[in-house]
Amino acid sequence: MTDIDKVNAEILDLLQSDGRMSNAKLAQRLSMSETPCWRRLKKLEENGIIEGYQANLNRRKVGLGVMAFVQLRCSEHSQEATQQFQHIIEDCPNILSCHNTTGDDDFLLVTVAKDLDDYSAFVDRVLRKLPGVTSIRSNLSLREMKASSRLPIPR
Repeated sequence: MTDIDKVNAEILDLLQSDGRMSNAKLAQRLSMSETPCWRRLKKLEENGIIEGYQANLNRRKVGLGVMAFVQLRCSEHSQEATQQFQHIIEDCPNILSCHNTTGDDDFLLVTVAKDLDDYSAFVDRVLRKLPGVTSIRSNLSLREMKASSRLPIPR
């Protein structure tokens, strides 16, 4: 882990709130001049702490009304099957995240779909065709109580 000093922590907090904040405004909010602020920002990007910038979208307003958490169990764990599995997961836009987990199941996926019919088609078209999958369990989100991609920055 890279040591994050107080100023860098503030930069990260501010950019998580507003990724479009200009360097001038960022420097002003930090009470520092623009050049050192820009250097710190570039260093955070070069070190991979800041991986990129994106707009946060409202999934419902773009027509994705269903969110499902999918637990997968696999029988095949060879390197070839794992690579094929990973490529399919990475290429599928309906899968927001995939985690290799402990416990009874091997993977936990966070997925989205337009509606239940679209989700059903996604299960048939993608999940049931994944190599080595022996069990698929879905939990549909009834109500999203918190959604955030903001990370707490250790200080």
